[in-house]
Amino acid sequence: MSPRKYILILPVLFTSLFSSQKLENLVKFVNPIIGTEKMGHTFPGATIPFGAVQLSPETDSLSYEVNGKYNPDIYKYCAGYRYEDKTIVGFSHTHFSGTGHSDLGDFLIMPTVGELKLNPGTAQNPESGFRSRFSHQNEKAEAGYYKVKLDDYNILAEMTATTRVGFHQYTFPKSDDAHIILDLMAGIYNYDDKNVWTYIRIENDHKITGYRQTNGWARTRAVYFAMEFSKPFKSYGQKNFDTKQAYRGFWRKWNQDENFPEIAGKKIRMHFDFDTQENEKVQIKFAISPVSQANALENLTKETPDWNFEKIKSQAQNDWNKELNKIVVNTISEDEKVNFYTAMYHTFINPTTYMDSNGEYKGLDQNVHQAKDFTNYTTFSLWDTYRALHPFFNIIQPKRNNDMIQSMLAHYDQFSLKMLPVWSHYANENWCMSGYHSVSLIADAIIKGTYTGNPEEALKACIATSNKRNYEGIGEYIDKGYISAEKNGTSVSNTVEYAYDDWAIAQIAKKLGKTDIYNEYLKRSENWKNVFDKSIGFMRPRLSDGSFKKEFDLMSTHGQGFIEGNSWNYSFFVPHNPEELMKSMGGKQKFGEKLDELFSMHLPDAFFADTEDITREGIIGGYVHGNEPAHHVAYLYNVAGQPWKAQAQIRKILTMQYKAKPDGLGGNDDCGQMSAWYIFSSLGFYPVSPGSDEYWIGSPSIVNAKLNLENGKTFEIEAKNQSEKNVYIEKIELNGKPFDGYKLKHEDLMKGGKLVFFMNYKLKK
Repeated sequence: MSPRKYILILPVLFTSLFSSQKLENLVKFVNPIIGTEKMGHTFPGATIPFGAVQLSPETDSLSYEVNGKYNPDIYKYCAGYRYEDKTIVGFSHTHFSGTGHSDLGDFLIMPTVGELKLNPGTAQNPESGFRSRFSHQNEKAEAGYYKVKLDDYNILAEMTATTRVGFHQYTFPKSDDAHIILDLMAGIYNYDDKNVWTYIRIENDHKITGYRQTNGWARTRAVYFAMEFSKPFKSYGQKNFDTKQAYRGFWRKWNQDENFPEIAGKKIRMHFDFDTQENEKVQIKFAISPVSQANALENLTKETPDWNFEKIKSQAQNDWNKELNKIVVNTISEDEKVNFYTAMYHTFINPTTYMDSNGEYKGLDQNVHQAKDFTNYTTFSLWDTYRALHPFFNIIQPKRNNDMIQSMLAHYDQFSLKMLPVWSHYANENWCMSGYHSVSLIADAIIKGTYTGNPEEALKACIATSNKRNYEGIGEYIDKGYISAEKNGTSVSNTVEYAYDDWAIAQIAKKLGKTDIYNEYLKRSENWKNVFDKSIGFMRPRLSDGSFKKEFDLMSTHGQGFIEGNSWNYSFFVPHNPEELMKSMGGKQKFGEKLDELFSMHLPDAFFADTEDITREGIIGGYVHGNEPAHHVAYLYNVAGQPWKAQAQIRKILTMQYKAKPDGLGGNDDCGQMSAWYIFSSLGFYPVSPGSDEYWIGSPSIVNAKLNLENGKTFEIEAKNQSEKNVYIEKIELNGKPFDGYKLKHEDLMKGGKLVFFMNYKLKK
């Protein structure tokens, strides 16, 4: 056997060895309801790991706009579902998990009996439409499975999923007036003109196909579908809510409202009618595709060849169990175990698969592409997820993360602007948030040996993105070393985030031996100093003439040059050079004192009133855990020579910001970033600066953990004398030898071994 062949076969051997091991039943510790109340913005419905379908209930149908203006109430519905609500409008097939902005909510299905109603009604008056009341007592959410009783219709709704197919099962009462409504108007962050066009084709008496094109957060998003019923419908029809047009062609010759096989318009609701017996189950398989109706049909046939709901549910839960078993933990309490595995569940929802079963997908150029030797992914919330989610994948999901990097580079190749993604989904760039953090993901994967593609081409894409002068102040940043307050409302946060990203590019250049590029970007990485006002010791907006802005409030999150944070949180954002930041702030003692003040101050409500996604629950002192910019800050006590304070604060954050209940998240989960922070921190370390090969030590909350790595190795973590009070680390051993310092190397994890923390309730100074 040649060495080349051996390398190719080895991962398969490890995979088969891992799959032959007895898996623990960890699905039982996942509670998808966590984060569905208040600001978590998670959804409770059925999906599989990184699946294209997220089949979940919608609990209201608010419009994004009211009287032509933004409707602030819509923010509560980023995931479509609010635990506080009492009615369900239906079940749709695409959702974001934990985001602070939204889209999707495609193809809403609602079963009803009795009088046919084709409007959703209102929460105050459910009888005015097809929505139904429900009770949490009759609701169950598990990994890969969701069920609820629709009280107004006495219908039990159950759902599960494959990668590209949502599988519905509705248990009806006896009725000669049963209906299944397909709402192509419905959507999340919806408004009157969001639908560009919808199309439905009745293939036969149990199968339909079609598509929906929308202009929302993603401006050119098209989703195709194939829908199949387990029994023939006896009749069908539609209602078109389009505004009457001056010219409608000659389709008016037909009565298209009843039993007409081809429907098109912007605002369509379909109904399919049945006779049902008592407790009769009517099932629906609903496949989606980014490419075509034909591909949607192929996805449906390949992934759900029969009508065995329990088989698909079992398969979905087995898929989840396999992924969850990549880390096997024991914790002090069962609630902590629920928190841990629900966090793992949330980290494995996004990014999502974005290609058909035949490998085809639509690119940013709106052409159809073939993914060769990789899975193409979408849903990149990179401002959030570069911090911990993708570094977590480099340990636990390296093959998938490698594919995600390839997906981002495909985005670059197909994009007319030749930029890496900022916030992208469904072959669209949404331009949300600041920085060009794709470069951080790429650097982290290259430095840690995860990326198997051409690093030279990856570096070129990073450099091109970082030099896009007409995007978000980059030209001025290059010329002046900062972005001026007059020209950009988030000038400070953009400057410091670009500086970090430039450091990440420097690390790739260093790895490849490109000294000139390394020196150039290392110098650019010092640009944070240009918005650091030494006279006050904080980051501060700077004017184009070089002076600092006079009217300035350290506490406010609004109009001060920052995005989703204030100067107190962003002033610690130099993750790539905290030692230099500490010097700028006056040395170890003053740095530690400033951290103390951050965690102990009182932040009045007025200072986060303009931030939609933060409430008092997401704040400790002035530290805002519910938003990401300060996620690394507690670990900075290490560089100040006060690791015991890091340990105490981290355990406090773990306890206060994560709870095993519906409102258990202190802020948006943001496509798994909040959950990834929890996983890392509960294991005892965190990637303070992605793009380096180091993790900083915190304070583990688990009793023990076993990381089953893709390379066949295992890395074990044990916290001896663990308890809720024993938050301080007395000493650490790595593979039986004393471990000094606070930085754990990536290679120490990946080659396997054992890390032992000796915990105590006493301070160790």
